[in-house]
Amino acid sequence: MKRRVVVTGLGAVTPLGNDAAATWDNLLAGKSGVEQITKFDASGFSTTIAAEVRDFQPEAYMDSKDIKKTDPFVWYALAAAKEAWTQAGLENDEFDPLRTGVMVGSGIGGLTTLEQQHQLYMEKGARRISPYFIPMIISNMAAGHISIALGARGPVSSVVTACASGTNAIGDAFRVIARGEADVMIAGGSEATITPLAVGGFCSARALSTRNDDPTGASRPFDAQRDGFVMGEGSGIVVLEDLEHAQNRGATILAEITGYGSAGDAYHMVQPHPQGAGGAAAMAAAVADAGWQPEAVDYVNSHGTSTPFNDRLETTAIKTVFGKHAYNMMINSTKSMIGHLLGAAGAVEFIVCVKTVQQGVVHPTINLDNHDSECDLDYVSHNYRQTPVARAITNSLGFGGPNATLALARWEG
Repeated sequence: MKRRVVVTGLGAVTPLGNDAAATWDNLLAGKSGVEQITKFDASGFSTTIAAEVRDFQPEAYMDSKDIKKTDPFVWYALAAAKEAWTQAGLENDEFDPLRTGVMVGSGIGGLTTLEQQHQLYMEKGARRISPYFIPMIISNMAAGHISIALGARGPVSSVVTACASGTNAIGDAFRVIARGEADVMIAGGSEATITPLAVGGFCSARALSTRNDDPTGASRPFDAQRDGFVMGEGSGIVVLEDLEHAQNRGATILAEITGYGSAGDAYHMVQPHPQGAGGAAAMAAAVADAGWQPEAVDYVNSHGTSTPFNDRLETTAIKTVFGKHAYNMMINSTKSMIGHLLGAAGAVEFIVCVKTVQQGVVHPTINLDNHDSECDLDYVSHNYRQTPVARAITNSLGFGGPNATLALARWEG
């Protein structure tokens, strides 16, 4: 029998706030974090808007020497991890370092550093490349720095599955504890890719919204007028624990993670399967792993990117798994307000699910003014909904065809 796994800490750095509480409050208020890009001059790009992390001070979490040796995706992850660790109460507790691990995903890693160092090389030559260049860009460095900062010497790893990275990282960490290989896992995702190359690449792929004159209305999942996703950045980190370990130390339990499913589309490099087959398989696997009947699920935090293909096909996948019950469930898209955080998206959305089951409030999907005729489910448009939520799932899909779903339940204690 697998061990039960609970959530005891949450941490976030997002376009809506530099901690989990501010992010949640602004989500309930229906606030958009999308504005004009300030990190570089985007005037020559077809898209000039993004959901940036703002007013973030890395000095609050790291010393100046380490800041110079790390990429912003590490800054965000470390800040979120320290917040989650503090909430879990582990900073003041004795814990077994060898039974405490880290698993943090990133779709791209240190792209900010990569671009800056390449420019430096082109202008001043190879001798000016930083000796820390390689460890600054590789994706596992978020997990590595968290491990160093918190003294976690158990399994330390990274997951790279594009936009499913954060969800896969939490799911894989869940399984590490369930198998008995660790008692505590710090897990999630981090991304800092609002850079010229990343924005330019997605512009070339025609994946981004071009509503440059209406930033707050640009991300509009499931709306008939959606025209692409909005780039976001940030990090979401959670502390997962073996139930008995958490209870023995008197931890406050926020929710129970009950199931995890992962499946591939085996279809196309960037497009989802036309029937949403991989997404449906991941959802079905997560629900089965949780030991639930499909009718037990109250709420779905969707991948909901605001792209024409994704929203329609995710809706199809939900109907495939849940049948008529799909029309009874509440569904929303966090990306309508924070944009798409790529490898960090699923981790932040998992945190949203924890807050939802804990507080019995479903945040709105904003900008959903005219439903796509093929997106005909209850997407909780415009205003939050106060209602008990006992069981929830959250979906993530990525380039290359990975699909991941996490299932979690309200902690009844």
